[in-house]
Amino acid sequence: MTLRAIGITVRFDQRLILDDVDLSVDDGEIVALLGPSGSGKSTLLRVIAGLLRSESGTIRWDEQDLTALPPHRRQIGLVFQDEQLFPHLDVAGNIGFGLRMARVPRRRIAERTDELLHLVQLEGFGHRSIHELSGGEAKRVALARALAPSPRVLLLDEPLTGLDRELHDQLVVELAAILRSVGTTAVHVTHDVDEAKSMADTVLTMGDLRRDRPSA
Repeated sequence: MTLRAIGITVRFDQRLILDDVDLSVDDGEIVALLGPSGSGKSTLLRVIAGLLRSESGTIRWDEQDLTALPPHRRQIGLVFQDEQLFPHLDVAGNIGFGLRMARVPRRRIAERTDELLHLVQLEGFGHRSIHELSGGEAKRVALARALAPSPRVLLLDEPLTGLDRELHDQLVVELAAILRSVGTTAVHVTHDVDEAKSMADTVLTMGDLRRDRPSA
């Protein structure tokens, strides 16, 4: 099974952001995507997730064309830079949100939430307000929420932004271990070379995604 973004082109106000780029990620592979701010890394993730429509190109999971599917039918999880946790829900409520939307039975939601709290080392935090969480704890909850529905692909958009260096380096190790323990196919966007090398099986730059074109 392979995730493929093929010939993706995106413009904002006539400015070319992505120019006919390709990305291929094998089942269970973690790919880190490097590039400076404004290079189109986050834009590509949003196209893959279905949050943004590209001018041209297709998104495929193996033989299935996902291009026209809405986000909730793609089975793709997304972890944002700023977590985007729901302020009116406690930790368990945030983690179980996607499962409730999928009408998973309440007992299974509780079981899955406990599994994820254990995975991200937050046992006992289920009833805690998200306003009481430290920066590192909020990052773990956001990861658990994205993993709860067992997505076939997880997209991580600079998920460790805003942490001090010691905590950042600790969470890089933890995040890589978590993704490998569950065998999740993932695309991890970052501008940090060391983070990319520590996290990923394959490290690519945005330049690597551009198709080779014959010279004029």
